[in-house]
Amino acid sequence: MSTTPLITDPTPDEQSKHARSFGLPVATALVMGNIIGGGIFLLPASVAPYGTISLVAFAVLTAGAIALALVFGRLARRHPLTGGPYVYAREAFGDFAGFLSAWSYWITTWVSNAALAVAAVGYLDVLLPVQDSTAATIAAALALQWLPALANLAGTRYVGAVQLVATVLKFVPLLLVAIGGLFFFDSANLGPFQASDTGAVGAVSASAAILLFSYLGVESAAVSAGEVRDPRRNVGRATILGTLGAAVIYLLGTLSVFGLVAHDRLVESSAPFSAAVNSMFGGSWGGTAVACMALVSMVGALNGWTLLSAQTPYAAAKDGLFPQMFTHKRRGVPTYGVLVTVVLASLLTVYNYTAGSEGVFEILVLVTTFTATVPYLLSTAAQIYFLASGRADRVDRPRLVRDAVLAAVAFAFSMWLVAGSGYAAVYQGVLFLFAGVLVYAWMSARKNRA
Repeated sequence: MSTTPLITDPTPDEQSKHARSFGLPVATALVMGNIIGGGIFLLPASVAPYGTISLVAFAVLTAGAIALALVFGRLARRHPLTGGPYVYAREAFGDFAGFLSAWSYWITTWVSNAALAVAAVGYLDVLLPVQDSTAATIAAALALQWLPALANLAGTRYVGAVQLVATVLKFVPLLLVAIGGLFFFDSANLGPFQASDTGAVGAVSASAAILLFSYLGVESAAVSAGEVRDPRRNVGRATILGTLGAAVIYLLGTLSVFGLVAHDRLVESSAPFSAAVNSMFGGSWGGTAVACMALVSMVGALNGWTLLSAQTPYAAAKDGLFPQMFTHKRRGVPTYGVLVTVVLASLLTVYNYTAGSEGVFEILVLVTTFTATVPYLLSTAAQIYFLASGRADRVDRPRLVRDAVLAAVAFAFSMWLVAGSGYAAVYQGVLFLFAGVLVYAWMSARKNRA
């Protein structure tokens, strides 16, 4: 159990005209906007090498993501505080577990931002040929990260507005392909059911590990619970509505792209949704229009993820587990969290492009797959702990069996994702994770001394 109280009292600055709490529509848009970010626009090409068996992985992943969303909804109802997985892990298991959750989730957010920027550059290249030059590619990726950071620094009022507009706009190309593409579907484009030599189970696990990136964000409303109006009611509803809406669009959209773009072309594509629209209508105008909308979608996702990247360190810093500079808020936004995150994401982007740009997106995605599972595992374990400990203030007894089954499924789902990440991703992720142990030792010593 934690030994220090969770501090969530807002400062006067948080209540300025630039800071505004989120209602259910904006909270749902935050979840959907962060889930349907840039991943869906590039992932059909990323999983195409495994064949159409990846659609099986998508279906299994969807069921697991919904179970995870339900668990987060239940946890947020009992702990409606900013920080989400960090709060749950610390409340159940103490400071060290809370720190590991916060540290891993923080890594996930800024590595995800780097991955989103890489995906966005692929669609920007449809409009402006930037990928012929490494310098131009890096400059474009950095610009796509810093513009949402500046929007965040302007205040939560503007974060919510950008998120709502971007979420609405991104539905146009997705629904166009997901629903309209079914009328142009050609089964000859599907390619082999299993295109890799890893075996059926290996192919499903490997493609699911990549596809998890498209579901990162189910916890968005829980992480920002302190900024949501009536969080006990709205966080859970926003989490479920956002995840279900994203799941429907994902499954239909991926199926349509597989049936619209020939398999050999899809494997090599850097903008599969643009290629799908071009297949539907001919010419290149449709693909250009989709590229514009995809960029809007990704900028919106970067906007939301940048906010989340600052919220977890803010909650941990309030409890003395992160440096105190992360507690500084201006206009409702933890400013140092935003700045440190965008700098780290920028450095990672530059490193990956200069070290060799081939497979950059897939490498970054797999790292975030592993780091995301740490707070997911700790959150589901916290739910199991609350249920098994019989604490009346944490358990809704009439729903005990249902909640226990959901928690067990979500935990097993998270473990499966760790297994599917691959040795390289687990190796890099563990290095990131263990680097945090030294930070915890330093912060814990300072906290005890104080």
